[in-house]
Amino acid sequence: MHTVTSASPVGRFRWRIVDIVVASVVAVACAAVFLLWNVGYEGPSAILKPFLPGIQGLLAGPWLIAGVLGGLIIRKPGAALYTETVAAVISALVGNQWGGPLTIVSGLVQGLGAEIVFLAFLYGVWRLPVAMLAGAGAGLACGINDRILWYPGADTLFTTVYIASTTISGAVIAGLGGWLITRAVARTGALSRFAAGRAAGVRV
Repeated sequence: MHTVTSASPVGRFRWRIVDIVVASVVAVACAAVFLLWNVGYEGPSAILKPFLPGIQGLLAGPWLIAGVLGGLIIRKPGAALYTETVAAVISALVGNQWGGPLTIVSGLVQGLGAEIVFLAFLYGVWRLPVAMLAGAGAGLACGINDRILWYPGADTLFTTVYIASTTISGAVIAGLGGWLITRAVARTGALSRFAAGRAAGVRV
């Protein structure tokens, strides 16, 4: 299967107005998910924590999906970073228990984690394994960032379990989940102006 691209490499990487609009819509939708999960994760987190220190990192996935979705849908440099960061900014402005500045920093770091993976494939491969790697990249970045900012005194066991858990959560929830959502939306025809939409009917 050939990757669907524009005729010109320059054109393929240039952002259009529709790219900015759709990326912003994705960010707003994901921000709503963030706001719900800011509250919703408390119960599952309280249940998981007694089992193994750091295992609550498995719940990070919903906060990582914006970057993966943005990258898979827009397929342009900076899309993952943009959508994850804008979603985090909205979450910070609305308000949450972690504070605005640290929320925005988390968004930047997580978006960068996904962006680096898409960059590694030169923004030309959009299959499930790459989506899961992008989610894992966001999760790894999340785990390291949280360890530094939120758990500075954590021991080796907590650090290892937490970072491994956020990475797994990113791969499965943000990576696999983001890929499935992108394909589902594309099949409705809503992404017909994007390569993601045109590729939806291609057999993989």
